[in-house]
Amino acid sequence: MRPSHLCLAVLVAAVWGVNFVVIEVGLGHFPPLLFSALRFLVAALPAVFFVGRPKVAWKWLVGVGLVLGVAKFGLLFIGMDAGMPAGLSSLVLQIQAVFTALIAFVALGERPARVRVVGMAVALAGIGVAAVHEGASGPLTAFGLTVAAAACWGVSNVLTRKAAPPDALNFMVWVSTVPVLPLLALSLLFEGPSRDLDALRGLDWQGVGIIVYVAWITTVFGFGAWGFLLRRHPASTVAPFSLLVPVFGMSSAALFLDESVGGLQWCAAALLVGGVALTSLPGMPGTRRKPVPGAAATGAPAAPAAPQAPAAAGSFRPTPS
Repeated sequence: MRPSHLCLAVLVAAVWGVNFVVIEVGLGHFPPLLFSALRFLVAALPAVFFVGRPKVAWKWLVGVGLVLGVAKFGLLFIGMDAGMPAGLSSLVLQIQAVFTALIAFVALGERPARVRVVGMAVALAGIGVAAVHEGASGPLTAFGLTVAAAACWGVSNVLTRKAAPPDALNFMVWVSTVPVLPLLALSLLFEGPSRDLDALRGLDWQGVGIIVYVAWITTVFGFGAWGFLLRRHPASTVAPFSLLVPVFGMSSAALFLDESVGGLQWCAAALLVGGVALTSLPGMPGTRRKPVPGAAATGAPAAPAAPQAPAAAGSFRPTPS
């Protein structure tokens, strides 16, 4: 990988990691479901005029849009609004790789090799350590919502694999059109019209910048750059950079939000990142994969649910969250 492409891969990981801090700040401006709806609205509507028509069937766009956009991001934003720290959220979400492998085994019959089973066990141990930490210092409900968001991300990864989109950016933009109306309806129902209107009336330049960042920088730029790299390099070369997302997430949360990182969190981080590496990275010895159509693209959904094109169902899929 040439130096410019190496820098681009690190930049994308940094953008996705810092995004958790931006979300945390944004939740001070918007109710969580409205915030998520605005993110997809701003990301999708202008972009659809530049990416062309959808390149996969609408059933896959709707399925991934509901599971990833409504369920995963809705649960994540609600969990963070309920007290889940930004840095820990960026870490715990990586358990999606384990959920992806388990769901692929049940739904697609993709039997994981022993090394991946070991990786899943290590990653689950990391989640256990993180749960102990959060139970001692924060709301377990918020932690549970974040784990549920990771599970939904796993489902969306398997759906993305079945969809086999040939263009990750085109796929993500059209997927982003699906959650807007459901999220707005849920926001009106559960957060209330008055709270939503107050947030929109109080919109300032910081709020605008937050929406632009989560919509255009993390989604449009992030997916576009990730897809660019995957078209030019093997997935096994690009995918490891996804493991930098929680590193940037935790460090930026410590820097900008003064979130402390204690011994238990470092232990959880080591277990989770190590386990996800064993579970997810392409080319691990002993892994058994089926041929994947369109493997040149990634989604973050990876190719996004993050953030990769339809790589094997267990492969690590970073997402801008």
